[in-house]
Amino acid sequence: MSETVGYIHSVESLGTVDGPGLRFVVFLSGCPMRCAYCHNPDTWKMKSGKEYTVSQLMKEFDGVEEFVRSGGITCTGGEPLMQTEFVTELFKTAKKRRIHTCLDTSGISYAEPDKEKIERLLDFTDLVMLDIKHIDSKKHKWLTGQDNENVKSFALRLGERGIDVWIRHVLVPGVTDDEQSLLQLGEFISRISSLKAIDVLPYHTMGVQKYDELGIEYRLKGIAPATKEQAIKARDIIYKGLKAGIKKRLTD
Repeated sequence: MSETVGYIHSVESLGTVDGPGLRFVVFLSGCPMRCAYCHNPDTWKMKSGKEYTVSQLMKEFDGVEEFVRSGGITCTGGEPLMQTEFVTELFKTAKKRRIHTCLDTSGISYAEPDKEKIERLLDFTDLVMLDIKHIDSKKHKWLTGQDNENVKSFALRLGERGIDVWIRHVLVPGVTDDEQSLLQLGEFISRISSLKAIDVLPYHTMGVQKYDELGIEYRLKGIAPATKEQAIKARDIIYKGLKAGIKKRLTD
C-alpha cells in the first residue's frame, strides 16, 4: 500500500515557539481562511508545497531527534486540518516512538463531513495550540472570511476529550483588542476543562512584504504593531473574563 502524501510548505528543525521544548515543526500547505494579518499567505494554496510521505519527514526528524527528544513534533500551517489524514499518519507514527505531538490549528475545519477524521487525529494528539482569532462571530468573519462556530465547537470538544489546550490570540490594535471581546473570550475559554495556557501574541507587520511580492492586498495597512505592554494588558483582561466564567459556573 502506498503512503499518504502531504503537501509541505517548509520544515523547521529546531522550533522554539511552537509547543513545549525544542520542536520539529512541519508547516503544511493549504488554508480555508484568509486572515487579514496572516504572515504566511504563501501557504494558502494546497499544492504549492513540496510532496512528502511520512517516511520522508521522519527521516528528516531522525537527523535532529537527539535535540528535540524532550520537545516533539508540531504540525502547523497553513491549516493542518486541511490534510487531516496525512497528519494522522504522521502523529500515529510519532506516538509509536513516544514522541510528543502538537497540533497548531484554528479548528475551522471541525464540521461534517470531516469531524470523524479529525476525531481520529485527536487520538494521537497530545497538545492543541488553538488560535482563536476573534470571539465575535461577525468580526471573526470580517477578519478571516469565516465565522467561528466550528472553532468554538472544536475548543469545547478538546475539553471533553481531555486533550491539553493552549489558546493563542493575536492582538491587533483596533481590531481584536476591545475590552468586551477580550472578556467574552476569557469567559468562553473558561469552559475548556483541559486549558493549560493562554498566549496573547502582539500583531506585527513582518509579512507585509510577502503580500506585495504575491500581488495580494494587505487589508490592515496603516495599523501599527501591538506592543508587548498592550499584549500583557489584554492577557490580564482575558484572565478577568476567565475567572468570571469559572465563578459563574460555580454559583449557577
